[in-house]
Amino acid sequence: MNKDLTVGKPSTVLWKFCLPLFGSVIFQQLYNIADSLVAGKFIGENALAAVGNSYEITLIFIAFAFGCNIGSSVIVSQLFGAKQYKEMKTSVYTTLIACAVLCGALMLLGFTLCSRLLELIQTPEELMADSLLYLRIYIGGLPFLFFYNVATGIFSALGDSKTPFLFLAFSSTANIAVDILFVTTFDMGVAGVAWATFLCQGISCVLSILVVLKRLTTIEVEGHVPVFSWSLLRKITVIAVPSILQQSFISIGNIILQGVINGFGPSVIAGYSASVKLNNLVITSFTTLGNGISNYTAQNLGAGKLPRIKEGFRACLKMVWLICIPFLLLYFFAGHYALALFMEDTAGEAMNTGITFLRILSPFYFVISVKLAADGTLRGAGLMKQFMIATFTDLILRVAVAIGLAQVLGSVGIWMAWPIGWVLGTGLSLLFYRKGPWYQNNGAI
Repeated sequence: MNKDLTVGKPSTVLWKFCLPLFGSVIFQQLYNIADSLVAGKFIGENALAAVGNSYEITLIFIAFAFGCNIGSSVIVSQLFGAKQYKEMKTSVYTTLIACAVLCGALMLLGFTLCSRLLELIQTPEELMADSLLYLRIYIGGLPFLFFYNVATGIFSALGDSKTPFLFLAFSSTANIAVDILFVTTFDMGVAGVAWATFLCQGISCVLSILVVLKRLTTIEVEGHVPVFSWSLLRKITVIAVPSILQQSFISIGNIILQGVINGFGPSVIAGYSASVKLNNLVITSFTTLGNGISNYTAQNLGAGKLPRIKEGFRACLKMVWLICIPFLLLYFFAGHYALALFMEDTAGEAMNTGITFLRILSPFYFVISVKLAADGTLRGAGLMKQFMIATFTDLILRVAVAIGLAQVLGSVGIWMAWPIGWVLGTGLSLLFYRKGPWYQNNGAI
């Protein structure tokens, strides 16, 4: 069901819209968590390390899919809020066509360069074969990743966060079962983990695209609807490219960090692989709620209702801080229980690495959540220059500090770089937010 986010009490509207988004991201993360969990529990520590090693490269492709999601979502939201339904439909079709071309190019590059990328991050020889196998199967499933993300962005733009939640709940739950079936019954090893994700995400993608196209037919417009528009593609690109660059540079930064981490051996790689999946569950939750505030901001900007944007940001802060509390308590005080889901050896170096990582990062979730809420508002308003500056400052500082501290403090120095980058990046994001068109000089945040 399509929902107008420009009417109703802002906090109530945002809560109802964002809670299904939060549920969706939990199930979305189950894909990656399930892969690592099954690999670590049913295959072994090296398999866990191989999946985690490949994961950092897959984030590059996810960055492009995320950019397509955000680009279409923000523009469709603005057109929906302005009730320009014909242009809105054209923007959807334009995104799907552009997405197909981009995805094809990335698949070609991915198959050509994946082996070289694994070599560049100094993948240990004992992990190379499984890492390469997992990565190649993942690249084969890129069309499902891209079109599912576009469909999710369109649902959100129309104010519907429940439909993608239902798709993800089904497919993610099925993915866990198929993971275990392929690995334990068919003895497919790491390939079974990859093929399970390929299959389940493919089903979710096809169903979501069919529902999107059917949903569009219920919105009546007068006259012929063009299936492609260069002007709308430019508008989508203005939003999508900075988001792609943001996520891509974050991925490149993570790949650089993965190369540093790989120098500490398979046990540290395995511990990082498990703990970073748990950390990404939190960060992706914040990012998804930030996407929600982007849709909210874009619709209200399109409708000319600027005061509602500020109220929505306050409501978003309350949501993300409520999420911070249970994750902080779990990861800081009982992180070993969560990490034990991934590992057979619960007393080795891998476990100690994961615990240290989570204890260093989790207290700063209250900081990074503010940044991602502010970033979502900036992105929804199309203030991409400010958004990029805050993001790149965080990333560049984090990578530089990690490389430097690793020489002095070992792997602990790498983990300490995350909070340092988060603090500075959050300060910049808040500064840019306070200069937005919705902000009153004499008002509070």
